[in-house]
Amino acid sequence: MYILESITMHEFKRYLRETKTIVFPFGTIEEHGSHLPLNTDSFIIQEALKAAAQKKKFFLAPIVSYGVCTTTKDYPGTISITPETLRRFSYDLVTEAYKKGLRKFLLVSGHGGSLHMSALKETAELLVEQLSKVRIAVFSPYDLLWRELSEMTETPNDSHAGELETSMMLFLSPNLVKGRAPEEYPQIPKPFVVRNKVRYWTGGVWGNPGKATAKKGEKAMKLITDKILEILDQIERMK
Repeated sequence: MYILESITMHEFKRYLRETKTIVFPFGTIEEHGSHLPLNTDSFIIQEALKAAAQKKKFFLAPIVSYGVCTTTKDYPGTISITPETLRRFSYDLVTEAYKKGLRKFLLVSGHGGSLHMSALKETAELLVEQLSKVRIAVFSPYDLLWRELSEMTETPNDSHAGELETSMMLFLSPNLVKGRAPEEYPQIPKPFVVRNKVRYWTGGVWGNPGKATAKKGEKAMKLITDKILEILDQIERMK
């Protein structure tokens, strides 16, 4: 595995002859109910990418552990950044890697928040205008696999810290799962933007963690890893 922080500069130069693809993962430090750790988004996407790296050669960069968290920003433990910060940081990462000879980039997010994903996509739009040889994909596996993952769960509208994420954490690291938070769904009045979202969503769970199983988590992780491998294949074929 070409884990960026673990190789030397000479190894980097040698591996660059084998692949010009790098993956930048993005996660969060964000509440995930009373039962899942704050790094759930980061942990899940890192494990999926490590599994992909066992099957395919690409540079895997360290995860960016902070993201744009709007709905959860008022909860204990959530540390959010602004979209502007994420745009600037992701722009710098890609342009610096491009200078070092990398040409194909995946910005893969374990967090699917709308402003978070918009910031990454806006950065990619700018980069493809400025760097003639860059090829870039920006995605959250949850967006691409929404139908398949929804069919796997028993909970309608499962989303945050619910059945799916709890299942994946049970499969990956059950010791990090501290019981099960109660089933819950946000009551934030749409289409309004409100202060103090905790008032409308007290437990920070969107779904039913009680329906989670490690078997479901294993199946979900395979789907996510396979999708990442599929996109890696696609970007490497691009001229």
